[in-house]
Amino acid sequence: MMNRTLFIDPGRCIGCQACVAACGECDSHRGKSMIHLDYLEEGATVASMPTVCMHCEDPLAPCAQVCPTDAILVTADGVVQEALKERCIGCANCVHACPFGVPKLDADEVLMYKCNLCYDRTSEGLQPMCASVCPTGSIFYGTLEELLSARPNAAASDIVVFGEEEIRTGAAVVVPAAPVGEPTGTTAAVPGGFVP
Repeated sequence: MMNRTLFIDPGRCIGCQACVAACGECDSHRGKSMIHLDYLEEGATVASMPTVCMHCEDPLAPCAQVCPTDAILVTADGVVQEALKERCIGCANCVHACPFGVPKLDADEVLMYKCNLCYDRTSEGLQPMCASVCPTGSIFYGTLEELLSARPNAAASDIVVFGEEEIRTGAAVVVPAAPVGEPTGTTAAVPGGFVP
């Protein structure tokens, strides 16, 4: 897990779309939202889940690994960038390789877009746009220690399991609070996989 990263807490999400609107205001991709808000059982429940790039660490960025033009770069601090406009050929390999369904291909521009952790902001010490407006803290940006200081019984997982495959991510999902007396802040696997 990256030192300062996004922690996604689906139990706090109210589906307000503030993150989606704020993401569209990010200077690096103004007008396009790179966050997806998925309604888990639309019509039956208000349960929703913000889906952002998980900045995969192991295996390292499957989207970048399958890019034939090396258009997707990974920074030294682990942030998986969106495709470089001058290199992307719109082949959609990255779209199919991402286990979380994050990259989106703009067919008109023939260009891939995805969450890049608002790198223009986070590299300057600011929060990503989505975290800066989330009214419930469903999207939390900071360190694991800061998360645990704010939510002492929380636990975060940076391991996602898909069948027999495990993926270690740079971002994390906040899992249900540990019962009293059990350790907190662990990074246990999310069985069955994280379903955005």
